Parts: sequence; structure tokens; C-alpha cells
Amino acid sequence: MALGRRKIADEPAEIDMTPMLDVVFILLIFFVVTATFVQESGIDINRPPITDQPPPEQQSRTLVFRIAEDNGVWLEGRRIDVRSVRANVERAHAESPQTSVIIEAHPRSKTATFVLISDQIREAGVQDIALSTAP
Repeated sequence: MALGRRKIADEPAEIDMTPMLDVVFILLIFFVVTATFVQESGIDINRPPITDQPPPEQQSRTLVFRIAEDNGVWLEGRRIDVRSVRANVERAHAESPQTSVIIEAHPRSKTATFVLISDQIREAGVQDIALSTAP
């Protein structure tokens, strides 16, 4: 038998959780009371009316520019100046946003004329351009 030593009973060690829970609840109450709830303004959305009918189909328009053998530019049966291509395409694009453009070039026309026309069409906002060669 050893003097000064006591045999510790096999009791499990326990931690008292009550003070920690009290602190947590006090902090929770503090944050709830001091929090400011701000209602942020949002964007008003105007939704279209609900209907069972399918949406109306938008008609796509196709412009056909013809480049003649002498490099003249034709649109809808009339001869136009190369500088007015952009204005005509912008007008058609404003009427129908799904406008596509076909350029029919004569095999003997110059490539520079095609490049001028296609550049003006792209500047007008239309990216759907097709090239066709006329016989």
C-alpha cells in the first residue's frame, strides 16, 4: 500500500454543458434583437398574360443582293449604290429581327464588291449572310 496515493474510482469524466448552452442562447438572442432587417427593393416584372395558344411566329425576311457582271448592286429589282446597302439592311432588320441576307454574285464580278457589301451588312447588325453565284 502506497502512502499518499488514493485509488481513483472508475468514474467517467463529465463536462457540464449547461453554462456553454446558456452563453449560446444569450448570443442568439443578442444577434436576433440587434439585427436589422432591410427589405431591398426589387425590379417589377411585367409578365405576359398566360394563354393556351402558341406564340405567333415571327416572319423572317430574306434580302437578296445581286452583284452583276459590271459590279452593279441590285436589290429587289432596282439598282442601288454600294453605300446604301447598310441603310437598306438596317431598315429590314428593324422590321424583322430574323433577317437573313443572300448575296448572289456573278462569277465575273469582283471580290472587292462582295467584301464591301458583306462588311456593310455586318455593320448593320445582320450576321446571317450567304453567298450564291448566279449562272
